[in-house]
Amino acid sequence: MKRYVYINDDESMRELFCDNRISNRKYTVLNFLPKNLWEQFSRFMNQYFLLIACLQLWSLITPVNPASTWGPLIFIFAVSATKEAWDDYNRFLSDKNANEKEVWVVKDGIRKHIQAQDIHVGNLVWLRENDEVPCDLVLLGSSDPQGICYVETSALDGETDLKTRVIPSACTGIDFELLHKLKGVVECPNPDKDIMRFDANLRLFPPFIDNDLCPVTIKNTLLQSCYLRNTEWACGVAVYTGNETKLGMSRGIPEPKLTAVDAMIDKLTGAIFVFQIVVVTVLGVAGNVWKDFEARKQWYVLYPLEGPWYELLIIPLRFELLCSIMIPISIKVSLDLVKSLYAKFIDWDLEMFDQETGVPSHATNTAISEDLGQVEYILTDKTGTLTENKMVFKKCCIGGVFYGSESGDALQDAELLDAVACGSSDVIRFLMVMAICNTVIPTKSKTGDIVYQSQSQDEEALVQAAALLHMVLVNKSANVLEILCNGSLRQYELLDVLEFTSDRKRMSVVIRDHQNGKIILLTKGADETIFPCASTAWSNCHLLKASLDLNCQQIRTFTEAVEHYAQLGLRTLCLAWRELKEDEYREWSLMFKEANSTLVDREWRIAEVCQMIEHDLEILGVTAIEDHLQDGVPETIETLRKAGINFWMLTGDKQRTAIQIGLSCNFICPEPKGQLLLIDGKNVDEVRRNLERVLLTMRITTAEPKDVAFVIDGWALEIALTHCKRAFSELAILSRTAICCRVTPSQKAQLVQLLKSCDYRTLAIGDGGNDVMMIQQADIGVGISGREGLQAARAADYSIGRF
Repeated sequence: MKRYVYINDDESMRELFCDNRISNRKYTVLNFLPKNLWEQFSRFMNQYFLLIACLQLWSLITPVNPASTWGPLIFIFAVSATKEAWDDYNRFLSDKNANEKEVWVVKDGIRKHIQAQDIHVGNLVWLRENDEVPCDLVLLGSSDPQGICYVETSALDGETDLKTRVIPSACTGIDFELLHKLKGVVECPNPDKDIMRFDANLRLFPPFIDNDLCPVTIKNTLLQSCYLRNTEWACGVAVYTGNETKLGMSRGIPEPKLTAVDAMIDKLTGAIFVFQIVVVTVLGVAGNVWKDFEARKQWYVLYPLEGPWYELLIIPLRFELLCSIMIPISIKVSLDLVKSLYAKFIDWDLEMFDQETGVPSHATNTAISEDLGQVEYILTDKTGTLTENKMVFKKCCIGGVFYGSESGDALQDAELLDAVACGSSDVIRFLMVMAICNTVIPTKSKTGDIVYQSQSQDEEALVQAAALLHMVLVNKSANVLEILCNGSLRQYELLDVLEFTSDRKRMSVVIRDHQNGKIILLTKGADETIFPCASTAWSNCHLLKASLDLNCQQIRTFTEAVEHYAQLGLRTLCLAWRELKEDEYREWSLMFKEANSTLVDREWRIAEVCQMIEHDLEILGVTAIEDHLQDGVPETIETLRKAGINFWMLTGDKQRTAIQIGLSCNFICPEPKGQLLLIDGKNVDEVRRNLERVLLTMRITTAEPKDVAFVIDGWALEIALTHCKRAFSELAILSRTAICCRVTPSQKAQLVQLLKSCDYRTLAIGDGGNDVMMIQQADIGVGISGREGLQAARAADYSIGRF
């Protein structure tokens, strides 16, 4: 399904699509009372108290004043309802401020002020620097001559670094004044909540262009709640408005989590109620028998000879009210009070205040505090959680030569500095890939220094290291790159960007050297995806392990470098390049443009086309980046393990690096005290055999004091969860420690769900947007306000400054 948005023509679409009024409210004035009461009475304990209160209204059977039950009951429900009403009123005020904010739009060729809630699909919206984007826009114009603008997306994804947005190629060169009269159509998909993807096409009407289709991606959009930065003005057409924006589709009131104590109390309440029914039935029958045979004979009882039809129920119901004290109503008041107070103690705890960042601990969810003492499994992210996520370039291997000693830094290696100064071709090409193949944005500070903004800490570390080695990324515009290499300025035309994806695990850029006109492909990525893309001779050497040929020697050296750096706990990337022929690039470029224009399976089609050019690469070298452990992590993990809490590490990093970090922070024990079992495989049979082998070892060593852990990668995990779920569930029960490498955000959530299905109480902790699904799925979610942003902290039940 798709929609057609006609630029500068909102009248024809006013009835088709909603306006820009946003609403985050949970209730309305009319539905508040019934909806809130329904939510409160969804718990069995509240239903029980209501039943007792209603029975006490019958004066014939109640032994106490009904006010003794109705008073506390009404008070408790009123306090809860008032809290909900206050929270909803604050949401209403927040919506009101956002809806009534004034924005600039084009009406009849004239710019005018309107309220944000009056924006309609098809309106041209104008933004000035530091303005908040009021709805989802396709960028059409910018004050920058190259059509670039910068946005801050912290409110959307928690990332504080600036991101680049660029106008579609069809809008390049359109004069400022003509933007008011722009006409065309945007063919885009129906609203969805994927903030990382937007597959659309733009067609401008004559006289602007001759009806050619122009692909539009997420790089050409400004999403609601982002802020325009470092750009004088920008203009875009509204494609999604109101609650149909990507942010609006992602909104929602989180479902309340039922704690173990609440679940236990509900079960106990039900059990006690059943016991009461049995007792009341027995006593009621005995009472009615005594009444019929003895009571009527006693003059002082004054029983009438004939009673009403419901007379048999009076005595049992009296006994029910007498037995109702088995479940005191004060238990609900006490529990709510203690939970709220405990949550405040967490907020006030000075020992949980992070002095470095100034971030205190905060309990967002006050209803699950008691679950903190019942955690059986902790599932943790690695980067930014166990480690600091402060990347430092430490070592590298270029052309088979290692730079940076065991205790030294490659940036201070005299041999490397001499190679840079002498203009070694291998080193210069290696540094060029470091400086160019990235999404880093260079900006000038007030002092004139170059400051790099990046979405990835790894990329920022590589670009800064290249700058320290005299390969400085000076400027990056829409299609022009300027590099200062050993004092001389070089210019490159950026032709195409083959973006990184979790499936491809690599990124490439195609550039043209202005000096000689050559077209070059620069690539960086994980070793398991770069080595198979190497030239045929290199690939064969990698497989055959030949020892005489120079290329074979280098590929073996690079493989050893990756293994060595991973054992040191460093994050590695392989860099490669290839010179392209003009005809080859021209033919591929047409296919790449076509893939970018498709609206069906665009991501898969782009990946297929990218693979057509990412081959026969010449591997230049390997980079190694260090990420320090957080302070106190080994001691914390050791203490928690002694308390009987099991640990699982879920990371997107490679296996060797994750294992080394696990050893460093007491996550797993080294031999001979500990044993590490590997689960791998590329098909179902291989994974099943490895899983059964590990399971057999686990069963044998269960009674032994040996600490056994298993390691599994994302590919094998996907197969295990799909085809061997029962065996993997047994493994999860038997294993106290696990390391899951190369896992996706959805796989992290699946693992949490698996442990919960085994009746374990889980706590998930992470610091990035890729940890949100895991945090929300766990019984207790803890978010860290780290360098990856605040998205995890906002989605969590508890937020802290560091692990």
